[in-house]
Amino acid sequence: MDEENRFIPVIARFDVEGGMVPLSIEWNGHVLGIDRVLDIRKAPSLKHGGFGIRFTVRIRSTCCYLFCDEGKWFIEREA
Repeated sequence: MDEENRFIPVIARFDVEGGMVPLSIEWNGHVLGIDRVLDIRKAPSLKHGGFGIRFTVRIRSTCCYLFCDEGKWFIEREA
């Protein structure tokens, strides 16, 4: 996964209390399942600006940050 910051499609599960957990992303025409969500917190994107909910996720043995910023999703490599 490259470090370009672009919005991507995400499939997420929402619970009855309004919490959300991402299940998969679409990257370069491929659907990639999220193996595990390691952390969820409100945080800024230090590389690209913006502020939202940051999910630290593992996809195919790679850890990265998946951000939800006002309903739009983008991904960046973990620092």
